[in-house]
Amino acid sequence: MRAVRVTELGGPESLTLVEVDEPAADGGIVVDVHAAGVAFPDALLTRGLYQYRPELPFTLGAELAGVVREAPSGAHVKPGDRVIGLTMIGGAMAETAVLSADRVFPLPDNVSFEAGAGLLFNDLTVYFALTTRARLAQGETVLVHGAAGGIGTSTLRLAPALGASRVIAVVSTEEKKEVARAAGATDVVLADGFKDAVAELTGGTGVDIVMDPVGGDRFTDSLRSLAPAGRLLVVGFTGGEIPTVKVNRLLLNNVDVVGVGWGAWTMRHPKALAQQWEGLAALLKSGKLAAPQPDIYPLSRAAEAVAALENRTARGKVVVRVRD
Repeated sequence: MRAVRVTELGGPESLTLVEVDEPAADGGIVVDVHAAGVAFPDALLTRGLYQYRPELPFTLGAELAGVVREAPSGAHVKPGDRVIGLTMIGGAMAETAVLSADRVFPLPDNVSFEAGAGLLFNDLTVYFALTTRARLAQGETVLVHGAAGGIGTSTLRLAPALGASRVIAVVSTEEKKEVARAAGATDVVLADGFKDAVAELTGGTGVDIVMDPVGGDRFTDSLRSLAPAGRLLVVGFTGGEIPTVKVNRLLLNNVDVVGVGWGAWTMRHPKALAQQWEGLAALLKSGKLAAPQPDIYPLSRAAEAVAALENRTARGKVVVRVRD
């Protein structure tokens, strides 16, 4: 089978598309992969900068959509079923993958393979962040940084479906404003000077929740943008710098800084993944939540797809099409 492999830790440009043996079933669910999602950890893995460092060489990719080829007797899916699934670390950017049963879910009929491959990492992270960690209440206002990226566009889609009345997008360039608007932003502001813009938009009240996958030097102004009892969600650091916080700022308006470690949570709460997917699937099936419209690359350009995450040129979720 064809697979996108990391053979040296030289960044996305060192990725190679090669022929390798298919993985052994070993009692798992064998999936013929049609599309694979690309996430920021994929870029980190190509440089050996992720907290988990697989032994070289390895196949990249952690989320996929495809068709079940083989499943154990009694499994909740059967050969021929359209599914999405998580490998969690690697193995998705290949023509065939083997997954454990608890990480495979039926793909709703109204969702394409490409959109399905872009659902799990981002949407489940955001669903967990807004419901479990932020306790989003009906009518609250959400601000999201990196709003034209994968987590950002997922937040713009999900927050209104979960009850937010207003979603303010923060983007780095004028060109990305349209991406955020298309994903459902109520308002869009530039990162440069966003604090003052948000204050003006909210009449000085501030926002209830800040979703921050970027980090860096905008962190303090994010705290200042919170309404009393607001929550700042720390999702990641695509900006490169891990910020620090002077905790006296938390006292001033009774605000929270909340960590969002979705992967760690699912590891410690075995039933969480299925419960989160059940909630997300219900929103998708009802039409209350639209499926993502990812930026799609062919498998031969997987290196470019991963590089788009690293250099922050990605617009929305990035997906690699494995089969035509």
